[in-house]
Amino acid sequence: MENQITYLLEHYGYFGIIFALIGGIVGLPIPDEVLLTYIGYNVFQGELSYLISIVSAFVGATVGISLSYFIGYKFGLPLLEKFGPKIHITEQKINRTKNLFKKFGPYLLLFGYFIPGVRHLTAYMAAVNRFSFRKFIIYAYAGALIWSFTFITLGRILGENWTNVELYISTYRIYLITSILVLTIFFYLLWKRRNRLRRGIS
Repeated sequence: MENQITYLLEHYGYFGIIFALIGGIVGLPIPDEVLLTYIGYNVFQGELSYLISIVSAFVGATVGISLSYFIGYKFGLPLLEKFGPKIHITEQKINRTKNLFKKFGPYLLLFGYFIPGVRHLTAYMAAVNRFSFRKFIIYAYAGALIWSFTFITLGRILGENWTNVELYISTYRIYLITSILVLTIFFYLLWKRRNRLRRGIS
């Protein structure tokens, strides 16, 4: 897999990142987190720009998840149930994500990227449940930025040890998601407080 990702980056550069993530988010069997971490490793080596890599990953993830939303909106669950198993999206994963979305909705769009087998399905579930596209963009795009930033930065920090990412992910995933959730709530409350203060001044 490392050789394939290296080939992709060497021949297509940042466009390779975009197209790979579009395919990965839609549901193709691409190890997205490994790809992002390897991109971070290339940033560590000086082969890629940190900022442009994050922007490219963000574009790929947002285009991919938007495409998934429109496919889900147009064709609904029958298409997913028919073709999902061919791209490793089982009925069990579909039902699990459906139930999660009913309970957590927007937050699943925000943090579903970090859950294997769920990030491929959150947009479909949002569309099937007729979740507003405007709200979808807010949560799904914010999640794409957090996810891209997290794993590219992780690859950059790990450097030569980037291949240990899967071990780190499986061990610390719950702590990572909890930390991101806490930070998100903190910044949201800070932003809300500033808005109130500005209104009070004006």
